[in-house]
Amino acid sequence: MMRTVDTVVIGGGQAGLAMSRALTERGVEHVVLERGRVGERWRSERWESLRLLTPRWLSRVGGWSPDDDIGDPEGFMDRLEVIRYLERFAGAADVPLMEGVTVTSVERDETGYRVDTSAGAFRAQAVVVATGECQSAFVPSMARELAGWVHQVTPTDYKTPDQLPDGGVLVVGASATGIQLAQEIHASGRPVTLSVGRHTRLPRRYRGRDILEWLHRVGVLDQQVHEVGSPSASRDQPSMQLTGSQDHRSLDLRILQEEGVRLVGRAEGASGTKVSLADDLVETMAAADVKLAGVRLRIDRYVSQEGLEGQTPPPDPFLPVPLGEGPPSLELRSVGIRTVLWATGFRRSYPWLRVPVLDAGGEIRHRGGVTPAQGLYVLGLNFLRRRSSSFLGGVARDAEVLADHLIRTRSRRRGAGRAVA
Repeated sequence: MMRTVDTVVIGGGQAGLAMSRALTERGVEHVVLERGRVGERWRSERWESLRLLTPRWLSRVGGWSPDDDIGDPEGFMDRLEVIRYLERFAGAADVPLMEGVTVTSVERDETGYRVDTSAGAFRAQAVVVATGECQSAFVPSMARELAGWVHQVTPTDYKTPDQLPDGGVLVVGASATGIQLAQEIHASGRPVTLSVGRHTRLPRRYRGRDILEWLHRVGVLDQQVHEVGSPSASRDQPSMQLTGSQDHRSLDLRILQEEGVRLVGRAEGASGTKVSLADDLVETMAAADVKLAGVRLRIDRYVSQEGLEGQTPPPDPFLPVPLGEGPPSLELRSVGIRTVLWATGFRRSYPWLRVPVLDAGGEIRHRGGVTPAQGLYVLGLNFLRRRSSSFLGGVARDAEVLADHLIRTRSRRRGAGRAVA
């Protein structure tokens, strides 16, 4: 038996819940389909010590907080706190949620959309794909060329250092995930080598305040897609080198180097027990330092323009990462590396989406979440409309815009139908 509903939202994470609240507030009948439980990726695909990179004041969906919320606004939610928050948000927003429902097909016909699932079929006028930015860990093809005895793991599989075999670890990727896991694994007593690719170096705090507060104040987080020269390049920027520790400490390559983590160039190939490395370590780290200097300068100018010099400490000392040439390759067996952890980002995949809206790379084509297919939307992607689009604290504004667009489009179609009649 097919169930008819106005809108189907696919995904019960922050994006799907935010969309549900926006639709409820506008009186749009809908259902939210979640393959697991609310916040499933936080439950089963994140390491145990993970905390949000955004402070609590920037991690509230649409500004919503539980009545008994007494958490430090400047602190960072841990994995379990995020799960509890999403559960409570879903309850407070009265989300029409169906958990344990896997979507197997979305097709468009003359009457709208047919959504086939493990719980039966739905017919809807609109579909919102809210499956998120970080769906599947990306593993480069070179991984298949490594010897079979090399233990390989991704951040979605990793939970704690104890699950890794004895011996050294090569972490490939130096964005937020890579540097956090490199530090945690090194602290467990395992020697760690970090293969450094493009990254965004930032301090956790600058001039006495959290760096994200400064980026919020100067307008970076609210910057919209049409305000940048190349949206695709902006979306392709690596994640910020930050950690959400309770002591608000910074974490970057300089700190890891001081702790004993070995830095090498970008991994560009593998064969058996050998990993080939690019001769780009100095260039990559210098480029990140130049970008950091630009961010600091922008904040310093803002402080001066707003007359805040007397309210904030002077600029923190700029400490570049000590530059040094890396080796051309690593012979894993000879240097004692037993494990390779691929912190090489995430990819999105929509094998069930049978509507012609995917580009050559398999990404959904859209403008601010509105796809070329009438009634089909996407939400929760990086820089969807603003730089904060994929944050807990940024996704709700995008959801509201898409809900308004859905209603306007529906009204225009109905008006045109009456005019023809």
